[in-house]
Amino acid sequence: MTKPMGPIPAGFGSADGVLTIGGRNVVDLVREMGGTPLFVYDMGKVDAQIDHFRTLFPGIQLHYAIKANSYAPLLTHIAKQVDGLDVASAGEMRMALEAGMSPDRISFAGPGKRDEELKAAIDAGVTINLESEGEAARVLALGGKPRLAVRVNPDFEIKGSGMRMGGGAKPFGVDAERVPALVRTIIDAGADWRGFHIFAGSQSLSAEAIIEAQRATLDLAGALAEAVGEAPPLVNLGGGFGIPYVAGEAPLDVDSIGRALHDAMSQRHKLLADTAFAIELGRWLVGEAGVYLTRIVDRKVSHGKVFLVTDGGMHHQLAASGNFGQVVRRNFPIAIASRFAAPPEEEASIVGCLCTPLDRLADDVMIPRADVGDLVAVFLAGAYGLSASPQTFLGHPPAQEMVVGGALSA
Repeated sequence: MTKPMGPIPAGFGSADGVLTIGGRNVVDLVREMGGTPLFVYDMGKVDAQIDHFRTLFPGIQLHYAIKANSYAPLLTHIAKQVDGLDVASAGEMRMALEAGMSPDRISFAGPGKRDEELKAAIDAGVTINLESEGEAARVLALGGKPRLAVRVNPDFEIKGSGMRMGGGAKPFGVDAERVPALVRTIIDAGADWRGFHIFAGSQSLSAEAIIEAQRATLDLAGALAEAVGEAPPLVNLGGGFGIPYVAGEAPLDVDSIGRALHDAMSQRHKLLADTAFAIELGRWLVGEAGVYLTRIVDRKVSHGKVFLVTDGGMHHQLAASGNFGQVVRRNFPIAIASRFAAPPEEEASIVGCLCTPLDRLADDVMIPRADVGDLVAVFLAGAYGLSASPQTFLGHPPAQEMVVGGALSA
């Protein structure tokens, strides 16, 4: 039984029947890089997302969560255009600094920071988002004048979000009712208090849910500021902006979120009048810009079903295999890149080269007839692709990466 695929993002073309990314023919890109598997990131699409954000959210800082994709050329490109980079390890902190971002525009979150990581952040001048009173005590014991924000575990979450980071018992952040006392401790200790980080969830496609969460976040920030008795320099409103991966999902109505946040900001607590606000985004900025290219190395039929076996798989694209958060596996958008303009002719399943039944890139999809040597394109590969996959599993070669397009990449 044929199964549907998610929608291919807009902006991809074809030349002579072959997929193009950023105006470049994928056959040429693969030849240039010496083969597959290969991730290609279109910086023009990233630039367009950044421009769209700037239009819809004037006066709001844009931060990039580099866990979505930390490939160095992509990160350097983005760092030139955003107001901050948010990291979750000392390794990511080094990447952010190497990308040219000023330390005072980098924030470091994560519930399990080691003392040596905390010391490195203090020495570099990076803002540490405190996740607990215990972490605060460890930071203050290290000396210096650390830049400290408090990550708040709010008493709400983004309804319908793919990953819920707030509400109820969580390993992330400090429960809201305990935040004012912690902030007073930070200030009294002589540290540089940088504000609040309030992140309720991610990968939501409901504008109404995000609007509700942002209003609640503004209300909570105002209440916390009043309890502390001082205005926070910055409030990170979190993100949550999702992208459609599978059939039946519609793009997020970001325009309505922008209008609603503008109205909510005009009604914010008076203590927040001079506070800066940021939205932290990852996959919304880069997810649709990436394509994973892999080559068919075998075509086989088993019990009447066609299987196309590729030289890539879940060790590079865990999310597309259905093993990164999906309860029921559903197909990401996929295409035969070397026959991009051809009509569907047959039902086939596309699998990877790993010796496990988990290694599936597409189940029972209608595609043009493909054979050994054809290129397969897996879309929505710009976020949580290579960096979120078990690259060393079974010892297969790593995938390559490259950027194309974009004014700053020219």
